[in-house]
Amino acid sequence: MSIHKNHPKGLFLLFFVEMWERFSYYGMRALLVLYMVKYLQFSTEKSGQIYGWYTGMVYLTPLLGGYIADRYLGQRKSIIVGGTLMALGHFAMAFPPLPFFFSALILLIMGNGFFKPNISTVVGSLYEVNDPRRDAGFTIFYMGINLGAFFSPLVCGTLGEKVGWHYGFGAAGVGMVIGLAMYLWGQKALLGDKGMKPANPSDKLYVPVILIAIVLAFLVISAFQFSGYDIKGMIPGYIYKLLALAVVGGLIYSYASKSGKSTLTHVEKQRMAVIFIMVFFTIFFWSAFEQAGSSLTLFADRETDRVIRLFGWSWELPASYFQSINPLLIFILAPFFSKMWVSLGETGREPSSPVKFAAGLGLLAVGFVVMIAAAAMYQQSGPVSVMWLIGAYFFHTLGELCLSPVGLSLVTKLAPVQFGSLMMGVWLLSSFAANFVGGFFAGNYDAMNHTLFYMIPTGTAAGAAVLLLIITPKLRKWMHGVH
Repeated sequence: MSIHKNHPKGLFLLFFVEMWERFSYYGMRALLVLYMVKYLQFSTEKSGQIYGWYTGMVYLTPLLGGYIADRYLGQRKSIIVGGTLMALGHFAMAFPPLPFFFSALILLIMGNGFFKPNISTVVGSLYEVNDPRRDAGFTIFYMGINLGAFFSPLVCGTLGEKVGWHYGFGAAGVGMVIGLAMYLWGQKALLGDKGMKPANPSDKLYVPVILIAIVLAFLVISAFQFSGYDIKGMIPGYIYKLLALAVVGGLIYSYASKSGKSTLTHVEKQRMAVIFIMVFFTIFFWSAFEQAGSSLTLFADRETDRVIRLFGWSWELPASYFQSINPLLIFILAPFFSKMWVSLGETGREPSSPVKFAAGLGLLAVGFVVMIAAAAMYQQSGPVSVMWLIGAYFFHTLGELCLSPVGLSLVTKLAPVQFGSLMMGVWLLSSFAANFVGGFFAGNYDAMNHTLFYMIPTGTAAGAAVLLLIITPKLRKWMHGVH
């Protein structure tokens, strides 16, 4: 792989750091549902709910991590905090007792909140707002994400399913430590002063302490609830509403107080409105796309012929291996997309970001049409060829390349500098909602006809694509020249 010589050198470092962080995340995710169903003996419904809770909260805490980076720590220190917490979480998964399992999930959730929004924001800081290399740079960065995501199910999945679950989780922890060490080694030389200081500093230290305490309390209560303790039933319902209002009110008050830098112009307000609208549409994408770690993994495990037969020799592929298809395809196709966006931009034919998003949703729907056919074939004749899943992942990958790296780039272009990491957290908030919805939807996998099951994400993705195309002219107007 070659990275274009004109891209900033810091992109090399962030590419490989993100690669190892995603190795750890996707290695653990590839095993999570299978581990709960086969080792912990959880039901499919409970496993789907925990998966949705975990993957959802992983994308909620970046809102908190982005806020703390903008106001208190800066992006660079937040990345170190997040990487350390995630390494501890992965190693905690290597211990069998159930309390370690939920403690590990909480550490991973909090660590990702500090890490995820801030490394993407630092990538954005390497480019000027309308730099034509920007989308291409984020596509290259996205290749790092998917290089790690490709190898992790092969390494962690093999260790977890063939040797022992906890060896797989331990390997994920090693990957996170390598990424953190690489970041500490190269950040000063390759990133300079990018992201070192908070963009909109505050001295109200009690605000982040209170917010972190509230989030941790919610995570602990949820963990106890999943463990079989009715903790929520002991707490009046209105308490949750008051805490939610306190969190939102605290954020608003902290940002609105004292600093003239927090005052937004009319153009900035409309650009931020575009971010929120695009966040809404990405919920439809990710809630369907994230079936990869749940219902599609179960389809691979139960309804796919995974046996490779050669000259009398046979070997059954672990179900977790199928989660490497998407990142492998991204790694192959991302350079093409990166070059395509630059070429179209130079000739003035590059589609706007909302149109790219709509294309991504449409391609996702096509992928689920393939799954409808695969489920129907299974009902008629039993386990199906691996080519059906490969075909579905191919269209999902095309859709992801039209939406995800473009979305990261869009947020860094539209967000006011003083709200950079916070708005990246808002962007990741779409994945929080989507993973909750997708996880609970996947919990119905055993209770529904699978052909009908896959019709639902097909319809929601296609409908969202059409609606987004309808409102695209208004969104382009509100973007005020940002392409």
